[in-house]
Amino acid sequence: MQYRSDRHGEPISLLGFGCMRFRRSGAGIDQEEADREIRRAIELGVNYFDTAYIYPGSEACLGEALSRDGLRDRVNIATKLPQYLIKDAAAIDRYFSEELKRLRTDHVDYYLMHMLTDIAAWRKLEALGIREWIREKKNSGAIRNIGFSFHGNTALFLQILDAYDWDFCQIQYNYMDEVSQAGRKGLQEAARRGIPVIIMEPLRGGKLVSMLPEKAKAVIAADPKRRSPAELALRWLWEQPEVTCVLSGMNSMEMLEENCRIASQVQPHEFGGEDRQMIDSVRQAINEKLMINCTGCSYCMPCPQGVDIPGTFRCYNEMSMESRQAGRHEYSQVVCLREKPGLASQCIGCGRCERHCPQHLPIIETLKKAGRALTPWYYRPVLGVMRWWLYGRKASGAKNAAAGGK
Repeated sequence: MQYRSDRHGEPISLLGFGCMRFRRSGAGIDQEEADREIRRAIELGVNYFDTAYIYPGSEACLGEALSRDGLRDRVNIATKLPQYLIKDAAAIDRYFSEELKRLRTDHVDYYLMHMLTDIAAWRKLEALGIREWIREKKNSGAIRNIGFSFHGNTALFLQILDAYDWDFCQIQYNYMDEVSQAGRKGLQEAARRGIPVIIMEPLRGGKLVSMLPEKAKAVIAADPKRRSPAELALRWLWEQPEVTCVLSGMNSMEMLEENCRIASQVQPHEFGGEDRQMIDSVRQAINEKLMINCTGCSYCMPCPQGVDIPGTFRCYNEMSMESRQAGRHEYSQVVCLREKPGLASQCIGCGRCERHCPQHLPIIETLKKAGRALTPWYYRPVLGVMRWWLYGRKASGAKNAAAGGK
């Protein structure tokens, strides 16, 4: 196993164990199998284990495995405050105390504000005294590093980076998200500030392995280095020195052994021209299946009406590439549930975006189709309730914010 450093010079394994996808048996997690995989991961040098309050049974499973075998002091635990559930200051400490109990520990090495999609979520926590709370927990040793996990666009990511002196952050990043979500720009800006970056969804939930179109599979099959789809995607991440750790939801011993092998061999800047061409060819093969060939360049932005055009099109494409549910889930996270949503239905057809689009895409018409597809009528009440939960009655009432298509 190889390691990169956090802000304090402490080693973090290139491969992190994502604990959301422990193997399940019947109604719950297969604790015996999880114990076996956790032990083996530690033997192979993995020292970063990522879980969260809302992952069913995950914190308790990890805590039991580490305490039973006396492994707690050999690993870093990362878990997350469910900030979207917080309604008052007392709830912050209540959730954290429950997490410590589940994890059977007196401290968390890396603690994240879970799923910040907008600076407004952080401002809400600030109003509840989160800065003072963090200071007290760090001074007592109950929290060693503070960070956030992010789903949103690059501009919002940069705003959140500016909002606090973060010890680390966690972003969705892979070769298909290079110019979306926080993107390469966000990754490099965090690294420039000396903020370690933890990567989630390196394979888009396995879809860059199991849901590749045939043309993309053929490109990878012709690789003279005989790398699998998973290995190619992981090496694409690890060869970027700005990436500190890549999380993998490993739920088989074979997957664990293989990922550890790759993490032990990869080198920064190891990709040559042929490797990058292969990634480009795979990406192009995937893009050929898209609803609209938007590259996410953002020349169409900013929209005078606040529509997140690249974000909407990326989620629309995800419906055809992955599944309708996946695209709609991403749209709800990245576009609908921001304090100021960037909904397709906000478009008034002014045409500014189409005049600036270097690919001359039919943006206005496609936004109408995308809005209808991404937020069918039965989604809108649910999104309205979620916005009310996040921002209160004032935000949920504004513009019927859940109405993504008309």
